[in-house]
Parts: sequence; C-alpha cells; structure tokens
Amino acid sequence: MVELFFDLVFVFAVTQLSHTLLAELTFDNLVRVTMLFMAVWWVWMYTAWTTNWLDPERLPVRVCMFGLAIVGLFLSMSIPHSFAERGIVFAAAYASMQVGRTLFVIWAVRRAPGRLSNNFRRIGVWLAISGACWIIGGLAEPGVRLAWWTLALAIELVGPWALFWVPGLGRSSVTDWNVDGGHMAERCALFVIIALGESLLVTGATFAELTWDAPTLIAFFSAVLGSIIMWWLYFDSGAERAQHRIEHAGDPGRTARSAYTYVHIVIVAGIIVCAVADEIVLMHPHHGTSAALLAVLGGPACYLVGAAWFKWLTNDRKTPPLSHMIGLVLLAMLAWPTLAHAITPLVAGVATTLVFAVVAGWETVALSTTRTAAQPDHR
Repeated sequence: MVELFFDLVFVFAVTQLSHTLLAELTFDNLVRVTMLFMAVWWVWMYTAWTTNWLDPERLPVRVCMFGLAIVGLFLSMSIPHSFAERGIVFAAAYASMQVGRTLFVIWAVRRAPGRLSNNFRRIGVWLAISGACWIIGGLAEPGVRLAWWTLALAIELVGPWALFWVPGLGRSSVTDWNVDGGHMAERCALFVIIALGESLLVTGATFAELTWDAPTLIAFFSAVLGSIIMWWLYFDSGAERAQHRIEHAGDPGRTARSAYTYVHIVIVAGIIVCAVADEIVLMHPHHGTSAALLAVLGGPACYLVGAAWFKWLTNDRKTPPLSHMIGLVLLAMLAWPTLAHAITPLVAGVATTLVFAVVAGWETVALSTTRTAAQPDHR
C-alpha cells in the first residue's frame, strides 16, 4: 500500500509532463519534455528496484518512501518551469531523491552480504556524479542547462549496462540483481495504469468543458476506446506472459533491466503522447498543425514499438509480433505527406484508434488460434 501511495505523486508528474508538452508543440520542447520524462521514470524505477530488495512494510523503509514522496511533489511541481526559473528546484529534488535513497539503502543493507552492499555503493558513486551534473545544470543558464542535464541522464542510462563499474569497487553482476520477478512486473504494470489513467483524466476533463456536438462526441469516444485498446494490448496477454517469464528466469535481473527498466520507457512515453494527442483532437478536431498531426500519429507508433519490443524480449519468438508491425505500417501510411495534409486531427485520431483495433483483434485471434492448436485432441 505504501508503494501505491508513493505512485500517486507520479500521477501528478505524468499530468505535468503531458500539459507541458501540450503547451508548446515544438521540437525543442519535445526534447525537453522527453528528458524530464526520462528523469521522472528513472527516479520511479530506481525506487521500484529498492522496494524489491527492502520490505516497504518496515517502518524505516516506509518513512523513506514518505520522504521520497514529499520531495517528489517538488520535482513534479517544478516540471513546467524546469527550464526556466525552477531549474534548480527540479535538479535538487531529483538528485536528492536518487542519492538520498541510495544512501538509505546502503545503511539498510549494512548487515547484508557484501555483494548487495557493494552493488549499492557502486550505484551511489554513479548517481553522485550524475547528481552533480543535474545541480550544475539547474544553476546554469537555460541554454546550457540542456547540455548538463543530457550528460547527467546519459550517465544514468549507461550505468546499468556498464554494471556500475567503479575503480577499486569493480563492477556489479546481473546475479547481484536477483529481483522478485512478480513484484517488478506488477510495479511496471501499475505505472502503465498510472499513465493510462492520466490519459482518461485529461480526456474527461477536456471533454467536460467543451460543447457536446457531433465532432466532440466522436473525438471523445475515439479517445476512450483508444485507451481501452492500449490497456488490452498490454494486459490481455503480454503482461501475464512476461510476468511468467521473469518469475521463472534463471537471471531475472537481466530481464528486469532490459524488458522493464528500459523498454517500458517507450511504452509509457507512447501513452503520454497519446494523451496529448487526444486533447488536441478534442479541442481542435477540424484544424491542426503539422506538429499536432505528428503527436496524433507519433503517440500510437511509439506505444506499438514499445509493446512489440516488450513482447519480443519476454517471449520465445524470433521476430516482433506481426500484428504490431502491421499496425506500424498502417500508421506510416497515414503519415504519408499527401494523405497527412488532407486529413483533419479528428480523422487522424479516429484512424489511429482503428489501427489499434486492428492490431488488438489480429493478436487476439492469433493467440486464440495458437492456444487451440496447442490443446490435446480428446476425441
């Protein structure tokens, strides 16, 4: 329950991210929001790893989670102005959450086997270096800030792949990350729910303030149906099979690192952009800029890429799901310049929902056929 309470902060963070992107649909702002999203995901994911090793029902761990939630609120509140006057607030909140949590874990596992303690010492060194870059960037001018924060984020992204190598301390091993696969799968699934819930929140709040005419109603039902199908694509079979895979893996840490820590970034990013696209379609169904159309088509494409990648890594298949590849081809056809300039945001939004429906229907029928073929014939 304390983990669910902690997640509430990130409902707010995801809302802030989508609103910040919607406020300025430009390439520069997309880069900035992508960086902020990566930071939000990273601080949440590191906490998920921590509660995999430490029991969140214990009082010290619970107090730590509440402290992280409070600082996380400052992180979330500063998102819209993080590249303006609140850059240092965002940087200080982020660095203190990353470094502070790691120091707490080092203290909490001080009597545990040396491998676990050394693992977090290595992580602490990497996060301290990246944290310094976040702080320097937060104090720098906005133009220079992006460079410092890009460096900080790059350090944190490379860390797990480099096994947090530190001179004198060596490097960690994926066997050191012997996570509870079921817990990791459940935590990431809950973040997907957070993002989908934020999408419905944006859709409902926007729709409530508009005139309920035919275009608005069509846009509303298309957005809600799109969210339902995104849930279906992730939870109907993919999440369950992936959880079974990681629970029975010989090295669950490797699967947790690739399929959950990294690939879910793409999945959640796709949901956030889809939420932005739904609001665009609701507010401007008949006229949209090229950037708006890019959001309407790019969000579903990002989600399908992430879902296909996730299912590819967590199943015994040599290629990504064909249904998802067909969906990406259909989205690419909608983005063809001649067609893209001729369709309105409403038409594009409905079309992407239909693409989702095709992908979900295709995959459901294919899986049903596979299960039927695998059942023994008792006649």
